[in-house]
Amino acid sequence: MLIFKTLKYSNFLSVGDNEITIDFLESKSTLIVGHNGSGKSLMLDALSFALFGKPHRNINKPQLVNSINGKGCHVEVEFGIGKKEYKIVRGIKPNLFEIWVDGNMINQESHSRDYQKLLETNILKLNHKSFHQVVVLGSSNFTPFMQHPVWTRRGIIEDLLDIGIFSKMNAGLKETQAKLKDQIKDTEYNLNLSKEKISMQNKHIDKLNDISKNNVKKLDKEIAELRKQANKLIKNNEALTEEYQRDHEVAMDKNRNAGRKVNGLEYYEKQINDNIKKATKESKFFEKNESCPTCAQDIGDDIRQNKIHECSSKIKEYTDGTTKLQESIKEAKDKLEETRVALKKLADINNELSTNAKLIKNYEKRITELTEQKNESGSNEDLVKAKAELQFLRDTRDKLSDTRSLQTEEQHYNDIIAELLKDTGIKTKIIRQYLPVMNKLINQYLQVLDFFVLFNLDENFNETILSRHRDSFSYSSFSEGEKMRIDMALLFAWRQVAKMKNSANTNLLILDETFDSSLDPEGIDNLLRILSTIDESTKIFVISHKQEQLEGRFDRKIEFERRQNFTKIKSIS
Repeated sequence: MLIFKTLKYSNFLSVGDNEITIDFLESKSTLIVGHNGSGKSLMLDALSFALFGKPHRNINKPQLVNSINGKGCHVEVEFGIGKKEYKIVRGIKPNLFEIWVDGNMINQESHSRDYQKLLETNILKLNHKSFHQVVVLGSSNFTPFMQHPVWTRRGIIEDLLDIGIFSKMNAGLKETQAKLKDQIKDTEYNLNLSKEKISMQNKHIDKLNDISKNNVKKLDKEIAELRKQANKLIKNNEALTEEYQRDHEVAMDKNRNAGRKVNGLEYYEKQINDNIKKATKESKFFEKNESCPTCAQDIGDDIRQNKIHECSSKIKEYTDGTTKLQESIKEAKDKLEETRVALKKLADINNELSTNAKLIKNYEKRITELTEQKNESGSNEDLVKAKAELQFLRDTRDKLSDTRSLQTEEQHYNDIIAELLKDTGIKTKIIRQYLPVMNKLINQYLQVLDFFVLFNLDENFNETILSRHRDSFSYSSFSEGEKMRIDMALLFAWRQVAKMKNSANTNLLILDETFDSSLDPEGIDNLLRILSTIDESTKIFVISHKQEQLEGRFDRKIEFERRQNFTKIKSIS
């Protein structure tokens, strides 16, 4: 079981130099409150960043650094798995990523992606998506299970059931099959080559019996003509090779640089367009609203006008920048097209080199054959040697034929194993065994939430939802409040399944503004009832604006505040 213990973060988003520490083990249930923008949800972003290198919300990595201090972003989380104690440390400006086990840092020689893969695959045993399906229920940039496409749903369930090993085995088998396919191809090539050599040797023996001294002149003439043609092609290839080597690297560099420039400019264009949309949306908000829709606090006219003017200035600045940027993109694309024309010319040269090389090889082969015919003509001793060589070629052919049979048999067995490792094989059989348990748990939680429908997931993770009157519905046909009940039922069901399998089983459950969304008072009471039934080892954190309604229902309350543009813990009670 993954036991989260502490989380520390500083210079992270609105948090400044004064480090914030969250003790996950102090209380079973914790209510986190504060005004809008006070930094209640930063705990979730910091935890996600520490584990997976990206925040819970859709925030670019450079924006995670506190904008006032501009450096020293630092996040660390401590947790235990079995008897081992882990600490993950990440930072920006300076960049930092460390994994500590029992006080010793794991070797960092590998690439950062491999280091992250080590963390997710060998330690956490879950990825970003499966972590948020089991640990987090919230509204901010969270995609509930039912809003994922079916193939992503399957991946989440495979992580929960810890059957992803079969996918890795299948990938390894595919690699083995690819190598075996190449080996079979090489064997067949050598076998065909051996057969051709046998055929040529038979012809050679026949010619040894027929060729006389009168044919030597004819052979010399043919050899001379072939050598002339071969030398002509060799000189041509030398010139082409010099041209190719001279221009190829330069053309490739120009193509790469032009491609990067186009991609970079298009990326900046997208960022500017996103900023225009953001500024337009913010301007419309202040044009239409004289008070905050969330807290009902009045927005002064001066503030509104200043914000509208500020947004208009940004929009104009971004629009002017877009026009200049589009001109730069056009110029970069024109240069990219020029490099592609140059590469096409080099490709044609390469093709000509390849064609010439094959012709030269054929000429040399024919020259060798004619030379051997001339040298061996009429020799009884040579005829004996030729027959011995023929027997050797036949023995080689027989060995290659046996090798191909063994390789083909291995390929057949691997095909059978591949069928078992496909999504429709062993994994589907395991999923079928767990589906009734999953559906039962989901429906039990739906009933506790006073949502009396029959919810069923099939083995492809398509849903069927029947009402009391047996009318059939889909997830998308329900109201936001009903969808929220389904999402919560799924979250609690996945936690139960993870606990059964001990795959993604953790001691942490975070509800980010779940009580503030589409739940009515009865739904809130039902959700609190479910939370009260969760075992003592699970630590529950509820982030909410409804302080008065939830006051006294949790063991601990942490209140955040924004003071002088920095997020701080105001009180812990």
